[in-house]
Amino acid sequence: MARIALPARLKQTASEPVAPTLVIEPARGLVHLRLGELIEFRELLYFLVWRDLKVRYKQTVLGVSWALLQPVLTALIFALFLGHLVGVRSQGVPYLLFALTALVLWTLFAQSVAVGGQSVVAISNVVTKVYFPRALVPLATVMALTVDFLIGVAILVPAVLLYGRGLDARALLAPLFVLLALTSALGVSLWLSALNVRYRDFRYVIPFVVQVGLFVSPVAYPSSLLHGAARIAYAINPLAGAIDGFRWTLLGTPAPALAPLGVSVAAAIVLLVGGLYYFRRLEATIADFI
Repeated sequence: MARIALPARLKQTASEPVAPTLVIEPARGLVHLRLGELIEFRELLYFLVWRDLKVRYKQTVLGVSWALLQPVLTALIFALFLGHLVGVRSQGVPYLLFALTALVLWTLFAQSVAVGGQSVVAISNVVTKVYFPRALVPLATVMALTVDFLIGVAILVPAVLLYGRGLDARALLAPLFVLLALTSALGVSLWLSALNVRYRDFRYVIPFVVQVGLFVSPVAYPSSLLHGAARIAYAINPLAGAIDGFRWTLLGTPAPALAPLGVSVAAAIVLLVGGLYYFRRLEATIADFI
């Protein structure tokens, strides 16, 4: 918790101008999320987002093309081995399009977690010198990566139309499922970025989490393979509801069932609130551990 304290000499002479001192104290008792503080520093958030974009694309060979190549090449590999050789069902949609739609959204989540989980440590030289809400750092990372997502959408939509899967009014609901994925990504990033400061070996855990997440999310296969209680349990992974809903809005695959979708939404909210709570609890000691 941050408060403004005045030096003791202010009591001796009120005529001398004295600059206020910012004191950061460890959290005691229930931690307040202090969301208003994030809004107060919104200009810094814009700067961090712009900085991330400049760093990512400066002095690069592929530049923004990598945002297109990564999901497309992965989808081609999935289509060859899983769609053609293994024959994984794709809910009546060409497998390449089935995988590409999921990969565009999955890439947004995976990169947000991979980069956001190490974002605070990456700017440790700033964190130890200047006070600002540290939660802005993973938040800026996730927001900057939405630019890559939009680039991916720029090739996904023409691919959908090329395959004759015309878009309809359901496409207007696609941003809701993108928001579900972003909420999950930010929640996981807050957890991992705080844990990575406290325990440095978490930098090895983050790639493993991303890798496992690819296999437990319905990217290469439909979640309709599961039924009943197994389907509900599977929906604890919020990416299950996000990917199913995203496919439904763009490809016309079966709509996600309300019960699993509700579980995914609830899981995403728990991840975000819990991650922000834990991050805020450790925030006062972040500079000490770094």
